[in-house]
Amino acid sequence: MIKKYLFLTALFLSSLSAQMVTLQECIDKTLDNHPDIKSFMLEVSKSEQAQKSARSAYLPHINFQAQYDVLHTYVLPQNGEFKTLDEQGWQAGVTLQQKIWDFSQTSSKIDAAQVDTQIASLSVEETKALMIYKVESLYETALVQKKAITVFQKDMQTKKELHAQAHALVEQGIKTSSDETRFLSAYYGAKDSLGTAEASYEKALSSLWLYMGEKKLGLVELQTNLLTDTNTMNLTPEQLSDDLLLNNTQLKIYEQNIQKSTLLHNSAKASHYGSLDAVASYTYFDTLNAYDASVVGVVLNIPLYTGGSLSAAEQTASIATSSVKEFKNGKLLALQEELEALLIDLKRYENTIIAKKSQLEASVATKELINARYTEGLVTYIEVLDATALELSSELGLLEAYFSRSMAQNRIKYLTGKQI
Repeated sequence: MIKKYLFLTALFLSSLSAQMVTLQECIDKTLDNHPDIKSFMLEVSKSEQAQKSARSAYLPHINFQAQYDVLHTYVLPQNGEFKTLDEQGWQAGVTLQQKIWDFSQTSSKIDAAQVDTQIASLSVEETKALMIYKVESLYETALVQKKAITVFQKDMQTKKELHAQAHALVEQGIKTSSDETRFLSAYYGAKDSLGTAEASYEKALSSLWLYMGEKKLGLVELQTNLLTDTNTMNLTPEQLSDDLLLNNTQLKIYEQNIQKSTLLHNSAKASHYGSLDAVASYTYFDTLNAYDASVVGVVLNIPLYTGGSLSAAEQTASIATSSVKEFKNGKLLALQEELEALLIDLKRYENTIIAKKSQLEASVATKELINARYTEGLVTYIEVLDATALELSSELGLLEAYFSRSMAQNRIKYLTGKQI
């Protein structure tokens, strides 16, 4: 009685000192601190600057040039002969160039840069959704393993008492040594299961702290209402398949990449036709004589022969577009296959949960019956401990079934774009 009181007191004090960590808190801190998300957010800023750079092609380009010659040889005609004169001199001027028309070559590049920004934003969304899925998986893994630790601790204690009872019966000549060995083996098996659960729990929490950017916490309390019957999905397989096609960020990224490749292909095709630019310049010369010169006009550049570089660039862009389309089709097939497998697993988990509930109810009823018979002296203490172990095992089995279903649901939410 004193031991039981001390155990309950220690359990109560530990619960008071434990820090409550919710799933939403883990998700929020991960989204704020994870380097992958920060990296993709920087990619968004980078793509926005690239978009500005592409747009600058339509703005006037103004350059200043200056040149100073310490020695410049001038050739002058004099009396029917050419004379040379060495003098110093300098010149300075400003040139302006404005693109007028290039057959949508530049506009296609600008549109491609804009699409690139959208791709970067979608990559941020995809990374956030993936992190939410990983955090949910780690959190629920820790939750299940913590419950498993409690179950295996009780199971190990039960097996220890069973072994002690068997040992006493062996000494009395009622049981054989093989019975004692069986219970001893079961005790070590429970002890090993406890060690495995403790290691899995610590690894899950360690990964959570790393994702959150937090230092390792001491005792923590986790939400216990996550793995219940209330966490079910009400959408039909057809609705989930439609959501996959419409909302999956990976497919959206592929679609944007197809659009980007198409625009770059259009730009490469337009490069065959050249461009029309307006030019203007003003230059002041101070050499043998001081004077200035101005130029205002238009320049037409049409590539006649480039050694095949423009055609090769166009073909490369065309192949890239076709390649991205095929990659998208392959990814779509893989996602649909995964979704179908998850839906099949969900049906199996629902049946497993029903079976585990029945098993738990039966084990509870059996334990109550065994306890009642024990008080009447109709069964041994070993049978009481066996019934207790069966109840604990059934309780853990139901929790693991809930966990498996929740993991499948979390993955489906990630695939169908429901995480954010």
